[in-house]
Amino acid sequence: MAERTELQKRLDRATGGLETPLAVVDLAAFDANAAALSARSAGKPIRVASKSVRVRALLERVLARPGWAGVMAYTLPEAIWLVRQGVTDDVLVAYPTVDRTAIAELAADPQLAAAVTIMIDSPAHLDLVDAVVAPGRRPDVRICLELDASWRPAGPLHIGVRRSPVHSAAQAGALAARLVERPGFRLVGVMAYEAQIAGLGDAPPGQAMRARAIRMMQRRSLPELLRRRMAAVRAVREHADLEFVNGGGTGSMAATAADPSVTEIAAGSGLFGPTLFDGYRSWRPTPAAFFALTVVRRPAPGIATVLGGGWIASGPTGPSRQPTPWLPAGLTFLRDEGAGEVQTPLTGPPARDLRPGDRVWFRHAKAGELCEHVNEVHLVDGDTAAPTPTYRGEGYAFLG
Repeated sequence: MAERTELQKRLDRATGGLETPLAVVDLAAFDANAAALSARSAGKPIRVASKSVRVRALLERVLARPGWAGVMAYTLPEAIWLVRQGVTDDVLVAYPTVDRTAIAELAADPQLAAAVTIMIDSPAHLDLVDAVVAPGRRPDVRICLELDASWRPAGPLHIGVRRSPVHSAAQAGALAARLVERPGFRLVGVMAYEAQIAGLGDAPPGQAMRARAIRMMQRRSLPELLRRRMAAVRAVREHADLEFVNGGGTGSMAATAADPSVTEIAAGSGLFGPTLFDGYRSWRPTPAAFFALTVVRRPAPGIATVLGGGWIASGPTGPSRQPTPWLPAGLTFLRDEGAGEVQTPLTGPPARDLRPGDRVWFRHAKAGELCEHVNEVHLVDGDTAAPTPTYRGEGYAFLG
C-alpha cells in the first residue's frame, strides 16, 4: 500500500500542471518489465507486438534494448508506416492483409518488400497479391504461414481463438508445398499463437473454480501444442528454408521459450502491465501505464464522481474489461453504474476524502487500447513528465 501511495504522489507531482484526461507511462516500470521479459525468454529474441504499445517512441525505446528485435504489426499499412518512420527494418504483419493500396505500395518498393513479411494461411491470400501486382512486376513478397495453435481435444471442441484453418502438421506441410511453387513469393516464417495459454490468465481474481479449470486445460493443451508445432515446423522446413518460427506472448513467455522449434517470441502487453495480467501466476508485470480523471462532484458523502471513465477494453463483455480505479487505493465502482461514458461514481474509503478537482488514477484492462483514447502519453521519469504522441496523435489510424 505504501508503494502505491508513493507512486500516486510521484505521478501527481510529475503531471500536476496538466489537465485530464491524461495517460502516462512510468519509464522505470516499463524498463523493468522489458528486462524481466528478456530474462524469461531464455536468450530467444523478443519481437515487440506493436498493438500492445501504439507509441512510436516506446517501440523505439524497447527495440534499443538487448534481447528485443523486430516488430509484430497489426496491419500492412502500419508495417509500412513503421518502416517509413525508421522504427525498424523487420516487421511481421500478424494478420492476413487484403488492403490493395498497401499491397501496391509494398510491391513498388524493394526496401519495403525486404523489410515486411505478410501473414497467410491460404493460397487465396497470394491470389489477392497477384491480382494487385503480377509476380514479374514486383520484388518477391515475404510470407509467413500461420499455424492454428488452438486445442481441439475431441470432435468439434475448439479451445482458443479462431485464427488459421491450418491446424495439423500435414496441413502445414501441404500448404508449404503449394506456397513455394508460387512465383513472386518467399516463405520465410511460421507463426503459431497459443492464445489459450498466453492470453488467458490462470488465476482470475475471485474465481477459484474457473482458475482450476483453466489450469487443467493449459496443462493438457501445452504438451499437445509443443508436439504439433514441432511436427508442423519440420514439415514446412522440408519445403522452405525458414528464417524464423514465432510463438507465444507475454503470458506464455517461459513456456514458449522452452519449445525448441520456436526461434523468437512475441510480446508487448507485459511492457505496460494492464489489469488482465493480474490474473497470471507465472509472472505479473509491474503496472506501468495509467490514466487520470478528475473528480467533478460528490453526490453523497461516500461517493466521488469523476468525469468520463468508460474506457472499456475489447473482448468478452464483463467486469474484467473495465478499467480499474488504482490510486488512491481502495476505490471501487458502484455495482449498478460501473465505468460510465460521461461520469463514473466511485466509492470505498478514499472516496470520503476526495473533493472536486482531485485526481483518480486508473489502469486499463488491455495494454495498447489505452492509447486509442488519447493523442499523447506523458512519459514519467522520476518526478518529471514529457509528452510524446500515440499512434492516434500522429494521425495514424491503427485499424487503417
